[in-house]
Amino acid sequence: MHRRTLFCGTLAIALTVAGLASSCFAQNSDFNLSAHANSHATAKDIGLPEYPGAKPWKDKDSDSSSADLGFVLNSFHFSVQAASYVTTDSPEQVLAFYRKPLAKYGDVLECDHGMPVGKLTVTKSGLTCGDRQGGNGHMSINGSDSDHELRAGSPERFHVVGIDSSENGQTKFGLVALELPKGS
Repeated sequence: MHRRTLFCGTLAIALTVAGLASSCFAQNSDFNLSAHANSHATAKDIGLPEYPGAKPWKDKDSDSSSADLGFVLNSFHFSVQAASYVTTDSPEQVLAFYRKPLAKYGDVLECDHGMPVGKLTVTKSGLTCGDRQGGNGHMSINGSDSDHELRAGSPERFHVVGIDSSENGQTKFGLVALELPKGS
C-alpha cells in the first residue's frame, strides 16, 4: 500500500537525517532537530471525530492501523498522522459524516481519483485535489490510496478523509492530517 510506503520512507529519511545532523551540527547551539515515529494515532489526534461504529483496520502485512510521524529541522516541519478504519456503512455515509467536521479547517474539497468533484476545484487557501510539484521532484500527497476523498485546509497543512475501498458490505476509509514544509 502507498500509505505504508510513505510512512516507512519518511521514517527512514528522518532517522538518516537525524543521524547525520547529530554528528555534523552538534557544535551549533542554534540547531533544532527533532523526530518522532509512533505506531498509534487516533481520530482525535488527527483532529476529526471517530466514525460511529467503525473499527480500526489493518492489513495482513501490518501490525498497526495507524501511524504518527514527525520531523522538525529548524524551520522545516513535516508531519503525518493517519488511521485506517472499517465500517458496514456506505462510502457516501462516511463522506457525509465527515463534511461538517472537516469544514472547521476551511473549504471542503471533494476529489475522485485526483480530480475535483463539483464546482469547487481549488479552495480559498489554494488546496487542490492533485499532486504537488516540489522543488526537487514530485511528491504525491493524495493522503491515501483513495478513489474518493474529502480535503480541507491549506496546501501546507490539511486533512483528508479517503475511501480506500468498499466491498463485501464493508467500507474501508482513512483519516490523515498532513503538514508539509512551507514553500516545498
